[in-house]
Amino acid sequence: MMVEKTDTLVVGAGQSGIAMSEHLTQMGVPHLVLERKRVAERWRSERWDSLVANGPAWHDRFPGLEFDDIAPDTFPPKERMARYFEDYASMIKAPIRTNVEVQHVRRLDGRQGFLATTSQGMFEARRIVVATGPFQVPFFPPIVPEDSGIQQIHSSAYKNPEQLAQGAVLVVGGGASGSQIAEELHRAGRHVYLSIGEHYRPPRSYRGRDYVWWLGVLGKWDEIKINAKKKHVAFAVSGYDGGKTIDFRRLGNMGITVLGMTESYADGVLTIADDLVRNLGEGDRAYLDVLEEADAYVARNGIDLPPEPDAWTIQPDPACVTDPIRALDLKAAGITTIVWATGFKFDFSWLEVDAFHPDGTPFHKRGISAEQGVYFLGLPELTNRASSFIYGCWYDAKYIATHIGVQRNYDAYQSA
Repeated sequence: MMVEKTDTLVVGAGQSGIAMSEHLTQMGVPHLVLERKRVAERWRSERWDSLVANGPAWHDRFPGLEFDDIAPDTFPPKERMARYFEDYASMIKAPIRTNVEVQHVRRLDGRQGFLATTSQGMFEARRIVVATGPFQVPFFPPIVPEDSGIQQIHSSAYKNPEQLAQGAVLVVGGGASGSQIAEELHRAGRHVYLSIGEHYRPPRSYRGRDYVWWLGVLGKWDEIKINAKKKHVAFAVSGYDGGKTIDFRRLGNMGITVLGMTESYADGVLTIADDLVRNLGEGDRAYLDVLEEADAYVARNGIDLPPEPDAWTIQPDPACVTDPIRALDLKAAGITTIVWATGFKFDFSWLEVDAFHPDGTPFHKRGISAEQGVYFLGLPELTNRASSFIYGCWYDAKYIATHIGVQRNYDAYQSA
């Protein structure tokens, strides 16, 4: 069987793979990008119809291309984001092969490099860049059995309210996905229950500047001078409906029943944790901390930004907070569907290399893995909080491409 050879094989043609291709091209590194479906496929088919980017157009992009048809402070819809990456890939002439699924990668025996088995043949490469991103396999806890009579879907399979069975809906997950889906379902006339856990709730904007700007000027992308936030908690801010802070009291006051974290299920009844008030309080503290830091930054630097006293107002507790539900009888509540907005887990089963911790997570430093020649890109906290965001992965890719260039120099060295 014929084997196609290249220096670096990039797996995935989403934002990370495209960013990697740009920097590899600039470094003069021969490479190929393999994508199992289409460019930016997750934006196209693996999200709900009304999804928008979680950052404004001026920020959620690569440095080399602006949006030419969207105002800078607009949150681009998913179709526009997919076209953006497609346009970018064309602009940089990225060597992308679509509809090629990488099925297995292993290290070559007795020589440098790796052999990749794909749906379109074999590829040999000196290096592998895993750019499959953080959203690989939908995850939700096996709490409610499949034979419960309740329709259960993951948020990645949710498209619109018409898709769901008639009746009330329980959405589990308090991040951007869960809260946006819950609000959309409420606006469609559904009775909605929203189960949330720990979350980090920043302001969407303050004093005329979006939170991504405050993240930058306050040093929160890098978190060098401040304690890192808890990992694996929901990031409660959204670009939905023009962009807004995810205020769970506001959702409760508009008619959505907000619950604590879903714990267990027995005989048609869900047990709900007694953590709602505590988690809302922690979210408030995070929100107010940002406002306080922002005001201090404005004063210290003499910046002319209009004060926003109303932003300091905390909405009154709705009834679902003052008298929280601890046991939810699904049938009595009329719940026919559960949407699990509980995130994703990694799947690197196709990658047979020594680059993982015992729990299956990548063993790396700034994307350079423990297995020489294997790199990871686009993972959460790869370098900092920005690493899984659009602009952040571009800078991470530049660092990895530079490392690859250095390694190629070592490979090319011959003693006099």
